[in-house]
Amino acid sequence: MNAPSSPATPFAPGTPRGAQLSFSDQPAWIVADEVVGGWTLLIGGVEQSHVDLEDPTRLVHEYLRRMGNVLDQVRPAGAPLRIAHLGGGALTLVRYVQATRPGSAQLVIEIERELPTLVTTALPLPEGTELEVVIGDAREELAELGEREFDVIVLDVFSGQDSPAHLAEAGFYREALSHLGADGLLMVNVGDDAGQLFLAAQVRELEAAAAVVGVPGVWTLTDAQLLARPADGNMVLLAGDALASPAVEDWRAAWLAAGPHP
Repeated sequence: MNAPSSPATPFAPGTPRGAQLSFSDQPAWIVADEVVGGWTLLIGGVEQSHVDLEDPTRLVHEYLRRMGNVLDQVRPAGAPLRIAHLGGGALTLVRYVQATRPGSAQLVIEIERELPTLVTTALPLPEGTELEVVIGDAREELAELGEREFDVIVLDVFSGQDSPAHLAEAGFYREALSHLGADGLLMVNVGDDAGQLFLAAQVRELEAAAAVVGVPGVWTLTDAQLLARPADGNMVLLAGDALASPAVEDWRAAWLAAGPHP
């Protein structure tokens, strides 16, 4: 999908700002963010993504900022990545990768057929973005890729205990890890309720998968207070050969310094 360059005002006359999503049967809307600026994707009335067209490197959601910090370190600055996004949202991380690593080959697997068209029409991607969009179930479509490999795979589909069970288990994590190339990295966003039972389960499942595949993990990136006093929030889980890098302690220090720090 080759996207047009972003106009000063994204909504030209007649541009759709909403769509009814066929898989979830929920309405999706793109609205102006009156608090922090930019644009927000709402699905079923709940905020899912934030986009800053003028500065794609501005990541408002804390978990995405942490993911951006990870991506900044795992390869030399500016080097293109082969990256798969399982779950697309408003393509916020796609925009970040293009802004910081132009020429990256990016794949999005999204189950909501109408969402990528809505997002890229209303909020065009940065000029030159090389993005392949596949509509379907993340596990099924990943299996269809055969031996195709990626430097980074991002899984961003979980919403606590209501998450798809077939994606929240060690078998799927093993399949995802098997699609990583040399020094590859799997990043998983886990949103959970107070008590973090789903998070604990995902750590166990990903650890089991990493042990079978033979890669390091699991690392957890989040606000330390969230782990000390379990509450609603998002955590980023990491696994993959990238974590065996001799530079990993330098990366850890950089991630700690970069925050975000609430």
